[in-house]
Amino acid sequence: MRILVVDDDPEIVSLLRRGLIYEGYAVETAGSGAEALVKAREKEPDLVILDVMMPGIDGIEVGKRLRQASDVPILMLTAKGTVADRIAGLDSGADDYLVKPFDFDELLARVRALLRRHQPAQREVLRFADLTLDTGTREVRRGNELIELTAQEFALLELFMRNPRQVLRRDTVYERVWGYDFKGESNVMEVYIRYLRSKLEAGGRSRLIHTVRGVGYALREAAE
Repeated sequence: MRILVVDDDPEIVSLLRRGLIYEGYAVETAGSGAEALVKAREKEPDLVILDVMMPGIDGIEVGKRLRQASDVPILMLTAKGTVADRIAGLDSGADDYLVKPFDFDELLARVRALLRRHQPAQREVLRFADLTLDTGTREVRRGNELIELTAQEFALLELFMRNPRQVLRRDTVYERVWGYDFKGESNVMEVYIRYLRSKLEAGGRSRLIHTVRGVGYALREAAE
């Protein structure tokens, strides 16, 4: 699996490169946003680890351009841990984020989770109400309308559609979608739920993902 590491800090690049190579990944590096876009086009990586704060073309803009060109998983690194900064990263097309300083083992767990979500699997078409999800083409439709989702949004919706009408606890969703034992307080799940709802409910369509207060979430029709 090929990973592109993008950061203007040589020490972080060296650390990530050595660690990822030791874990068996092929690693390319870039020290600027412009270089990252060139290497992403030439090398076609399986995953991009992308720093936000870079001179010239910053990570937010790089993420947007990468997402326009492909669905490559993007793990964004940020020195800022505020909700606004996290949302900006997710809005740019990132699938996950990690705040510096980070634990390398946690970064590896997130890398494995993102890559696992992009492995080819036997095609299935899941259906619930007027919603369909094709695991082969990775297309999601509500009625006849195609809905564009990021990799992490797709994984989250697939989990709900494989467990319709069941209440999924928050820790279960973290484990099944993000693939690691989540530590500390975070609103990343709430952010993704909000994004999914906004896309699925566009045009005044009914809500399908419901909050079960104090427990988690459930995919069900409003009348159920």
